[in-house]
Amino acid sequence: MNMPVIKNTPKKPAAKEAARAWQRMLSGRRLDLLDPSPLDVEIEDIAHGLARVARWNGQTIGDHAFSVAQHSLLVEDIAGRIDAAAGTDLRLAALFHDAPEYVIGDMISPFKAVIGDNYKEVEARLQEAIHVRLGLPAKIPATWKTAIKKADKIAAFLEATQLAGFGREDAEKFFGRPGKIGGAQLEKLFSLAPMATHDAQAKFLKRAAMLGISPANGAQAKEGVK
Repeated sequence: MNMPVIKNTPKKPAAKEAARAWQRMLSGRRLDLLDPSPLDVEIEDIAHGLARVARWNGQTIGDHAFSVAQHSLLVEDIAGRIDAAAGTDLRLAALFHDAPEYVIGDMISPFKAVIGDNYKEVEARLQEAIHVRLGLPAKIPATWKTAIKKADKIAAFLEATQLAGFGREDAEKFFGRPGKIGGAQLEKLFSLAPMATHDAQAKFLKRAAMLGISPANGAQAKEGVK
């Protein structure tokens, strides 16, 4: 009697669980990094995160890191000094220009050059969700981008020379000359000192409120802000 041959059927490998692509925030929100919703963007989460992310990989003088929150305040201030007629929406966009870094951190330029442009798509999606949360266009006008980029480079020059150990020649090579406002050299208008985390967070939230954004209500009327 011939016995049936029993073949061992190999088991199918278990489906690999998708990698987690969201972050739990202290507010309780769960922010999807691949498809971020403006409804999951909380101003307090942004302020909390940015106040704890160090510029220059923490390689700055002082007892505290120079945070992205403080950098953002500086960029918004410079943008307003360069163009006194700048609208509140532009200044709000300047204040939140690095807001995605509350999730992805501040990657220094040399590291960005190493990893290429892969991070940019995630960063752009986050930025658009944040803009909508603030009541701004998801994609801000090119003129705003230009103004913010100019202020950002000036801020980088000031931080580089005052905090990060750059000589003026190197700083001008990488960030350009900061220029003048009303005949005064920009670098003489600012004396930078890193703030404690709590202070940077509080000042960021205060400035956002002055520009019409509060943690509770999000985008509000933004008229007459100085």
